[in-house]
Formats: sequence, structure tokens, C-alpha cells
Amino acid sequence: MNAYDVFNGDADGICALIQLRLAKPMVTTLITGVKRDIALVRQVPNIEPVKATILDISLDRNREAVDALLAAGSAVFYVDHHFPGELLPNAPNFTALIDTQPTTCTSLLVNKHLGGQFHNWAIVAAFGDNLNAVADGLAKAAGLSAKQTQALRSLGVCINYNGYGTTVDDLHFHPADLYREFVKFEDPLELIASEPLAWQKLRNGYETDMASGLAAPVLAENNSSLVVKLPDEPWARRVSGVLGNELANRNPDKACGIVTEIADGSYLVSIRAPLNNRTGADELARMFRTGGGRKAAAGINNLPKNQLDNFLSAIAEFWS
Repeated sequence: MNAYDVFNGDADGICALIQLRLAKPMVTTLITGVKRDIALVRQVPNIEPVKATILDISLDRNREAVDALLAAGSAVFYVDHHFPGELLPNAPNFTALIDTQPTTCTSLLVNKHLGGQFHNWAIVAAFGDNLNAVADGLAKAAGLSAKQTQALRSLGVCINYNGYGTTVDDLHFHPADLYREFVKFEDPLELIASEPLAWQKLRNGYETDMASGLAAPVLAENNSSLVVKLPDEPWARRVSGVLGNELANRNPDKACGIVTEIADGSYLVSIRAPLNNRTGADELARMFRTGGGRKAAAGINNLPKNQLDNFLSAIAEFWS
């Protein structure tokens, strides 16, 4: 039976799969893409039974494809922290670990499933998902030093940064290639210490792009929200998500939005709920046709230009 690993191209998806395949090595076909490419399950053949491991993408957005796999007799293992829809599939060949609490992520669910076997990779993912308090707590419990903790944070943020872009051409590495490079290391601290070229390129790219992002003009700001605008450039598409996290960290009482111009004249939008009230980002995003995500962080894949003012009004009012 052929096996497929389907995973989000961000830090959470990559680190979740790293943990699973370190624990249980398996030859599989990898299916992934940029962070916002979440309708990935339809790429898995449903003509005959397969084994499908699906990580960090919404079941709600992939339900039809999952049902087709189950109908074909496939075994599906689904781990995620996004909105799954109202009812989970009722099939004996479907196993799910789904938790939508804003203080967890897919890699943390995998870490629990594996009994903490590769917990440092889970810490990397938690930092990448901007769950800094959770990650700091896990690092402290593991006895890591402040220097080691900061190193894992930097790695997580940079892996997450690599997942953002309109297409994989915007990225420094295809997420599947980054996974293949990093799964060689059972402990991410070993990866960091060995300074592989992939890590050096990723870190340097992040530092350069973030400097440009932090200089971006403010589009709108009030007591409850902050929105900045980025141009239609590869660096801007790469930095949009991690810039949202950084702005949220600097403005914990405000929702933060990153509005990035795209070639057709519309906008790509990243949304972060206030750090002190990590809920509602998914609800706000779903007010718009291509919006979705999770409680603390969400986005709109294509916001028409004539709806920009509607978005600015909505984010200003949602947490006020």
C-alpha cells in the first residue's frame, strides 16, 4: 500500500512530520506547498487504498477529499489544530488528533502522541507558531538553557518564515526539501550547532526581509488594531506571516494585520488576534470569501481591492 505524507509547509507542519518520521521511518510521497496552500488532500490518489498521514491543514477545507479516500478504503491519520467542521468522519479507518485550543499546535499534539520522544522539535514548532509562552514553558521543563531556548526560537521562526509566499518560487526552499534537510537531525540543537548551508541561507534571508518588513508603512491603527501594508515583492510575501507575529508580540493588546499587494490588484492578508486575547482571528477571516485559519492566527488568500475598507473596519471593530 502506497503511503503519503500531506503537511502544511510552515514550521508546525514540517516539525510535526519530522517527529513522526524520526519515530517511525517510512518511505512516503510528500505533498506540501506554501503555507496558504491547504487544499492538499485532493492530490492524494483515491483510486485504490493508501496510507495517508495529514498534518496541520484544516479538515473542513479538505473534507471532500478525505471522504473520498475513506470510501476507497484508505487509512487516514489526521492531526491538526484548525477548525475541522461540525462533524468528524465516522469511519473505522479514520484516526484523528484534533484540538483547536489557541495554546496548542499540530506539533505539540504529535509530541504528546509520541510521549515527548522528540520534544525539542515540538518546541521549535511552538515558537514558529508564535506560542512563545508555551514554548518557553516546555523549554524550561526540559532543562534547556536560555541560549538553547533562544536558538530553538530562532529556528522555529525561520522555518515558519520560509512557508510564506504566493507560490513556492517566492520561498528560499520548497517545504518538502527543507523537511528532507532537517529530518536528518534527531535534535534541532544538533542542526543549529552544525550550521548546514540550508540553515545559514534561511537565517540570513529572514534577517534581511524582516528589516524591510519592520520599515513598512502603517495603513491603519487604533486602540484595538494595527494594519501595515507591504508591496507586491517576493520579500514581502515571504515576511508577511512572521512580521504579523512580531508586530503582535510588540503590541500584545492589539490585533495585527498585514496587507500585501498581489499581482492581480487584490491583497493577501495575514491576521493575528491580540496576544492577550488569542481568539477570533478565524472568525474575522471567514467574513471574507477566501478567509480561514485558527483562533489566534488566520488569513485571507485574496481580498478584492474594493473590500479593503471593509476589512479595515472589521478588524478595527472586532476586538474593540
